[in-house]
Amino acid sequence: MVYVSLALFVIATCGTPGPNNNMIMSSGVNHGFRRSFPHAMGINVGFPVMVVAVGLGIDGLLRDHPEVLDLLRPAGAAYLLYLAWRIASAPVGEEERGEARPLSAVQAALFQFVNPKSWVMVVGAVTTYAAALDGGHVWNIVAVALVFLVFGTPCTFFWLLLGIGLKRVLNRPRQFRVFNVSMAVLLVLSLIPVIVEIVESAGKYVS
Repeated sequence: MVYVSLALFVIATCGTPGPNNNMIMSSGVNHGFRRSFPHAMGINVGFPVMVVAVGLGIDGLLRDHPEVLDLLRPAGAAYLLYLAWRIASAPVGEEERGEARPLSAVQAALFQFVNPKSWVMVVGAVTTYAAALDGGHVWNIVAVALVFLVFGTPCTFFWLLLGIGLKRVLNRPRQFRVFNVSMAVLLVLSLIPVIVEIVESAGKYVS
């Protein structure tokens, strides 16, 4: 029953809009399936790796030194703002889009460690579900990571295919520009809760 609950958690969190899904959909629109495939695989491999890293060590570090997370939040927010600018300013002409480079698998995997939504998902999954499983601690963490891999991957490719479907509708440079700017705005809006946490954390050190 715990695995069913965990699978539903993964589908709900990986399938809803967020930085990863906005970016992979934008990549599908601008670069197509083949060129966006490494980006998608980077998400789906990088996230389980993050689950294992957090579950086997980083979680304890964050509990003992919460200031580390206070440093990670602004770094992640700054990188997301950079990615939002990159999406908004992406080339919209067909030839220019062919020359532009999507995120690589390594870049997409590393992005998980600065993505605020990823931290919320990983900490929630590790603290809620890993301890409820029947195996040892290491196996429980690996099991959570495998569930994310199995059920999160279709969610990522759904958003990629959604972007590819939108590409058939967007056939003018102006339409591509409107879409890219809209995706960039959504990325920035997704940062609002993080910015609130950054301000609150900064208040602790100031006071």
